[in-house]
This record gives sequence, C-alpha cells and structure tokens, in this order.
Amino acid sequence: MFRSPKMFFRVLAFAEAVSWTLLIGGMILRATNGLDIAVSIGGGIHGFVFLAYAATAVIVAKNQRWSAGPTSVAVISAVIPYATIPVDLWLKRSGRLEGPWRTALTEDPRDRSRHDRALRVLLNRPGLVGGVLSAGVVMLFVVLLIIGPPGG
Repeated sequence: MFRSPKMFFRVLAFAEAVSWTLLIGGMILRATNGLDIAVSIGGGIHGFVFLAYAATAVIVAKNQRWSAGPTSVAVISAVIPYATIPVDLWLKRSGRLEGPWRTALTEDPRDRSRHDRALRVLLNRPGLVGGVLSAGVVMLFVVLLIIGPPGG
C-alpha cells in the first residue's frame, strides 16, 4: 500500500482530515446532547492520527529531501482543521511527493551522511520501521493521555 512516499503521505494526510471530522463531530455532540464520550472517542482517534501524520511528514520530508520550509508547513498543517488536504495538493503539484523510497546508495553526495544511511537502513526494513513507529506513536499517545487533554 505504501510503495511510494506520495501514497504514504497522502493516506495519512486524508486520515488526519477525517480525524478532524470525528473530533469536531464529537464536540458538537457534547455541546448539543451532553455526550462527553463523543469527544473522548473523536479526540483520542484524532490525537493518534495527528501523531502518526507528523511522523509520516518527517519521514517523507527526509526521503524527499525537503528543506525546512515545506517540512514545517507539512507538520504544522495538522494543527489547522483540514489543512493537510491543501498542503498535500500543494506538495503534489510542486512535485515534492514524486519519486521512490531512497533504499539504495546513489552518487548523490548527500547519501553519504549518517542520517541518510540510517534512513536507508530503516526503509529497507519496512516491517521493523512500521512496528517501531507504531510503538513510538502509541507510547507518546499513552503519555499524552496520562497528562490529560489540552487545557484540562
């Protein structure tokens, strides 16, 4: 499913937008019907997808060699409801999502850096990376749940 950085990013950008819908819907249900559980469910899903999207944006940015500007825009877009969709379209139109995963050493001198070597090692072990990323997102999510909701 995630054979390209473009597909990986686009799926998570869409999921982040859907998670905003769940959170906003939960807030509406809480305000109109007193269903606090709706915010807990929608907020929990949104929080998890938010963290997964941010991790995805960083991995894709590193693979695609984005500068700090597009990387920051991609990560920060998750904070604004539905902003991941226009950011995804902008990145697609500007060609920043094109190209394969960088799993092999090339002639590019940037491939010799320590972090590029680490990226290749990780990309050549997608099951391991998926597991480690999932575990990391879950652990951060649990810590944030223990800390409590924003403003609460």
